[in-house]
Amino acid sequence: MKRLGFFGLLAAVALTMAGCGGGKQQKVEFEKDTTDVASINRDSTIYGICGDGSAMNTLELLTDVGDTMNISVTDAKDADKVFGGYAVGDRMAVMMKDKGSAKLVINLSMLLGNWVMPNPIDGSSETGIAIKEGGIVEGIDQSSIIYKTWRIFNGKLEILTQRDGGGDVEELFLYEMVKLTPDSLVYRLPNANDNGKRDFLDGEELFEYSRQQEHKDNSHIELESSSFDDFKI
Repeated sequence: MKRLGFFGLLAAVALTMAGCGGGKQQKVEFEKDTTDVASINRDSTIYGICGDGSAMNTLELLTDVGDTMNISVTDAKDADKVFGGYAVGDRMAVMMKDKGSAKLVINLSMLLGNWVMPNPIDGSSETGIAIKEGGIVEGIDQSSIIYKTWRIFNGKLEILTQRDGGGDVEELFLYEMVKLTPDSLVYRLPNANDNGKRDFLDGEELFEYSRQQEHKDNSHIELESSSFDDFKI
């Protein structure tokens, strides 16, 4: 075994202490970063199907993980946070206030569909979005924005978009639900984000849509042939 000189011994001790200190500091920083990321990406929404045990102020939710929950919606109703109501078989998204009470309820089945508003440029046509199952969202007569995906995240409507011609830059927006009925969808950007800053999209804050009406094709209707008797006076 080689013997270390005095200065070699000091250098070894210094390296050991530096290594231990650096390792400890790196571990603390990594744990802190991991916790922050997990907290940011955690969705607390509960998803499921409305069961036949639901009533006026109670939602029976058959959750995606196989549980059956009987949830009071009284507080959510009082706060006007029940969007789209609920009926047996509807797919629901619920944010809980406590163990047995909801603070926000969204009817995902009613949210699906084509939603339009008058074109803000000239009002002569309609523009809007199509919200589909599986997180699919498409623009309706919108050439400048490419819609990528949608989901409910912590009770908010999250939509991922990309500007046409803007490269690969994607924009993520979280909208608060304001109104959802069979014929109306209204949402807005929140007044402030977690940093206390206001969020706006092109200077607009409120988005009001109507469900797009289906245009029936009457081309298949056959007219009755006229006869001489039709022209008798």
